[in-house]
Amino acid sequence: MSLSRIQSLRLTAALEDCSDQLDILGHSLTVQISRERDTAAAQEKARLTKLRRDCQYISQQVFKLHLELEEKQSFSSLQQAVEEAGQKKKAENMRREAKRELAQRKQTVQRQQEEHQRKTEKLKDMYWLAKDLKHQLNEESSKIAAKKKIVEKNTKLQLQQKQKETSQTEKLLDDQLELLQKQLKEETRVHEKSKTFLQNQHKELQQQLQQWQQRTKQMLQEKEQQLNSVRCKRTVNLDRLAEMRRKFREMEQVVMEDREEQEKLCQQQAEARAATKV
Repeated sequence: MSLSRIQSLRLTAALEDCSDQLDILGHSLTVQISRERDTAAAQEKARLTKLRRDCQYISQQVFKLHLELEEKQSFSSLQQAVEEAGQKKKAENMRREAKRELAQRKQTVQRQQEEHQRKTEKLKDMYWLAKDLKHQLNEESSKIAAKKKIVEKNTKLQLQQKQKETSQTEKLLDDQLELLQKQLKEETRVHEKSKTFLQNQHKELQQQLQQWQQRTKQMLQEKEQQLNSVRCKRTVNLDRLAEMRRKFREMEQVVMEDREEQEKLCQQQAEARAATKV
């Protein structure tokens, strides 16, 4: 969006004041950070450091906007900076969300593995309990032979049923564990892909930053040359103005002298006419 020259000048003045305020704030934050030496104040120091980086970033954007307003009377760089900040924040949120979901799924897998371990231990206890019961039944076989056959048969059926249930449970748990491992592997792949993407984005942003710094340095040199040229022209114009003022004063003096001569001539003519009448 293009602005008029007046609007650009007003915004430029406001940005200069804003830049001064940011410099003061940045210096104040630096002093506060240097005073935070206690270990308990590490969180506050980190917050102040982040705030100082934000001030530096905003100051850079204000400087770019100041240059753009002077050169093009527009503020497209501000819109671009806002869009880039939004994209960066979105990428950071996506990375944080992916990390959080991965941690939750790892915890879920760990809980399920622990549950599987507990069930396995329980099944082992049940197996040894059944074995112990069988041993006790064998010891009592001489006393209760008839009852032994019935109990032994029932115990064998129960053991077979338990073993069958145990086998089915183990297979189900193994299948679930395999599925979870596949999901974990997929989540790890997605995480690595996201990490690679963010690293590439960071590299591109670093390259863009270097290019911006080079362009800014070049623009500063060009502005310095333009400023020197304007200073030279201003000096020449001031010399011309002084010369014109001097000539104007000389012309004004000539006019005044001519006016006085005219007045004297008129007076002499009046005196001559008066003498003629007498």
